[in-house]
Amino acid sequence: MLFCMRTTIRIDDALLVELKAQAARSGKTLTAVIEDALRAELARRAEHQATPPPELPVSRGGRLQPGVDLDDSAALLDLMEGGAR
Repeated sequence: MLFCMRTTIRIDDALLVELKAQAARSGKTLTAVIEDALRAELARRAEHQATPPPELPVSRGGRLQPGVDLDDSAALLDLMEGGAR
């Protein structure tokens, strides 16, 4: 047996207008449209949490290379693109 809980929530007026329009277009109740949206969002979050973060490369050097000036963005760009021109 399925039990439904009744609750009160506050929804932005403009969002409620969109939800009601979506319900009318789809032939669903407002409750069904809201429930579907919540289920989809929860599934999206669960999928995102289940995906492990990518491994990022780690540099163990700890110091700047000789001649690197962090205040000179043009020189940094040259170094990153393969050396001085």
